[in-house]
Amino acid sequence: MKKSFVTLLVLFVAVSAMAVDLPKQGFGLQVGWAQPILRINDATHKDTLNNVIKMNGLKVGVLYDASYIAGFGSTMGINYTLGIYNGGWKSTNAYGMPYPRSRTIISYHQMEVFVDWQYKFEIAKETYLTLYTGPTIQCGVGLSMRVDKQEDEGIPYETMRYDGYTNDVHDQQFKRLNVTWGVGAAFQYKRYFLRGGYDFGLLNPHKYVDYESGIHSRGRLDQWSIKIGMFLWYAN
Repeated sequence: MKKSFVTLLVLFVAVSAMAVDLPKQGFGLQVGWAQPILRINDATHKDTLNNVIKMNGLKVGVLYDASYIAGFGSTMGINYTLGIYNGGWKSTNAYGMPYPRSRTIISYHQMEVFVDWQYKFEIAKETYLTLYTGPTIQCGVGLSMRVDKQEDEGIPYETMRYDGYTNDVHDQQFKRLNVTWGVGAAFQYKRYFLRGGYDFGLLNPHKYVDYESGIHSRGRLDQWSIKIGMFLWYAN
């Protein structure tokens, strides 16, 4: 997995280096809000949604923007995303099943390599409206899910970690790799820009089996995001 992520990074740098003669290009930074969403579904009945876990956090990254022909071009880059979830005290678990009153807290960290194909509409001088779509490869670098059980006087225990775990009762996996396809829009004025969109998860990195209850669940990871940024270097 680490070798694959390094390979993608090298390809990203190589493509950027090859594009030095493009008429319009820029290199910038972005920061904003992100909401990774874990959609847990019944593995047998695909249309049955057991629960939705929305993690709010932040996204920071670097990007390279280029126009090739007229308004057609692409934006590619690398992001770091943090998501935090505090579910409050509930009487059901993450899979929507009855459970002793408990509270779930999740901390999620990931790196992302994205490529968006786009078209820029020049709506005024040095002012653009952009529509874009494209894939993102996500690599999880940190995951912690803590459950505080009220009946145990708040003594927490860890679950839902990378590489999974298996015992006589549960079989749970959360894979590091995820692939999404995003759609979004952007507004740019001179060197400053605002980008926002939604990424649809194409894989099911989260899988769960409860042998006692017979529950077989899987989870798709989507994401909302909105970022503001600035091109540190921009050539028209």
